[in-house]
Amino acid sequence: MTKRSNLLARLAPLALPALLLGGCMGTENHGIESVHQPVVSRSDYALDLATAGGRLAAGERRRLAGWMNTMHLGFGDRVAIDDPGYGAAPAHDEVAGLVASYGLLLSEERPVTNAPVTPGTLRIVVSRMRASVPGCPDWSRDGSHEVDANTSSNYGCATNTNLAAMIARPSDLIRGTDPDTIADTAVNTKAIEAYRKKPATGAGALASAGGK
Repeated sequence: MTKRSNLLARLAPLALPALLLGGCMGTENHGIESVHQPVVSRSDYALDLATAGGRLAAGERRRLAGWMNTMHLGFGDRVAIDDPGYGAAPAHDEVAGLVASYGLLLSEERPVTNAPVTPGTLRIVVSRMRASVPGCPDWSRDGSHEVDANTSSNYGCATNTNLAAMIARPSDLIRGTDPDTIADTAVNTKAIEAYRKKPATGAGALASAGGK
């Protein structure tokens, strides 16, 4: 046996425990809740529009409409106006009308942008949130072969990834939704009254069926 072979033969028993330990390494999950949870990120997009006499300058409304079409503006997006002068109310109304055509309302929360707004301009800020589950799928650890019966590292990945992909308003994952802003008692009452006043399906006479 050569010196190299003799050295490998001596190191092999020492490497075996390390290999066994390596098979148990990975993402630990000591409970029944998934360690991989949805993470919400926010991106802000800004467009500066020129104003003239308190209104949008010529061509600016069309430029704003084109920008919103390119952004594929839709439910879940927040649109705010950053106007340091607060003197362009007609321009605000123009922007609000255009935003309303997408089924949205202007947000009162104005995000802080990096560059200051120059006088005579309005800054339109679109805030868009996205939910994702980093680290999924994760098969680094299989809890079924452990003595403490931990769940696997991939536990909950499918459910949370689907939730992050399907939720229309990712901000709801952070602080939920105020039910007062989405509940309409008038609509609810109409549905309840329609249910109560509708005649039962078995109230009428049975239909006669002729035999051959």
